[in-house]
Amino acid sequence: MTTDPARRAALLRRSAPKVTEAAPDDAELLVLLEAVERVADHAGLRPWRTIALRGDARRRLGAALVEASGLDGAAADKLAAKPLRAPLLIALVVRRTWHPKAADWEQDAAAAGVAHMLSLLLDEAGWGVMWRTGPYTRHPAVADMHGLAPNEQLLGWLYVGGRDGERAPRGPARPPQFSSID
Repeated sequence: MTTDPARRAALLRRSAPKVTEAAPDDAELLVLLEAVERVADHAGLRPWRTIALRGDARRRLGAALVEASGLDGAAADKLAAKPLRAPLLIALVVRRTWHPKAADWEQDAAAAGVAHMLSLLLDEAGWGVMWRTGPYTRHPAVADMHGLAPNEQLLGWLYVGGRDGERAPRGPARPPQFSSID
């Protein structure tokens, strides 16, 4: 194993589909978000923002997901409970601003980079993390629940909590998808 901490963190990262009720507080999140501000960002637009959802906000998200789905009964109850699987959800928002040198896709890529870097930092700090999306991520009811502006779109949520036991050993590394052109 390498001693390079960034490479080591990337190699050890795992999605944690089940977490405990422990979660980082806002002060710890702000320390990690300070590092996330270093993500590559063409034109320095900072086309992202994060929203922490705790407590009843997770229930309101569940209700918005149900509204978006049109489901009822047991299926609606199951969908409404999904945001309760972690004590902290961090909504990842891309905030697009017109710029002649930074197309929308570049702003989306920067916001996705923030999400990934934050997931690495949370994992390295000892938290269980899983990036979740779904078919209703960009539904108007879900956007309204988050208070999104017209130029904003939700990329998904980092579900964050305490690790449920030790991290499982990772299987063999997948070969990089790489080619070289001379």
